Amino acid sequence: MAITYQYNKTSLQALEKNLKMRVRALPTLKNKESALRLEVKKAKDEIALLDKEVESRINAYDQMLSLWGEFDTTLLHVDDVRMSIRKIAGVRVPVLDEVIYSTKPFSIFSAPKWYADGFVQLKELAQVAIEQEFCREKLNLLEYARKKSTQKVNLFEKVQIPGYEDAIRKIKRFMEDEENLSKSSQKIVKSKREKEALQQ
Repeated sequence: MAITYQYNKTSLQALEKNLKMRVRALPTLKNKESALRLEVKKAKDEIALLDKEVESRINAYDQMLSLWGEFDTTLLHVDDVRMSIRKIAGVRVPVLDEVIYSTKPFSIFSAPKWYADGFVQLKELAQVAIEQEFCREKLNLLEYARKKSTQKVNLFEKVQIPGYEDAIRKIKRFMEDEENLSKSSQKIVKSKREKEALQQ
């Protein structure tokens, strides 16, 4: 990104204003980036824990696989997933509030005794799997925001701030050179007048 400017005081003041704004914003951006980096790490750790939990629940489910063959899967249904939005380091992420299940009635006497425990196990497995999805979505949003923050920090730090400083330096040198030339030409004119005055 090339910074456009003119060699005058107005352009110099505009560049100084833009530079000051970026220098002031840079620490805030760096703090946001480090906060997002920390949140991304926490989300990754949370996903790893949820992965292990899902795996352990599936292993427990597999141990009773022969029993699950006779379980009527239409008896339990996820009706709704209620969520809210929370801001983490300025990023809006979904938060799981509650999962609403519906259970179809079944006969306690004709169904196997373990059905009640089966419902509990299935609800827990579904709850963990849904939490895992929410956590993955949170991670994606935080990761995207972190990348954007890193890009902005790098843009300010490595491109814009040095660019503005360079442009300001060039304008100041140009204006100093112009002033020196003006003073020199004034001296030359003055010395010519003095010579002319002496010759008369």
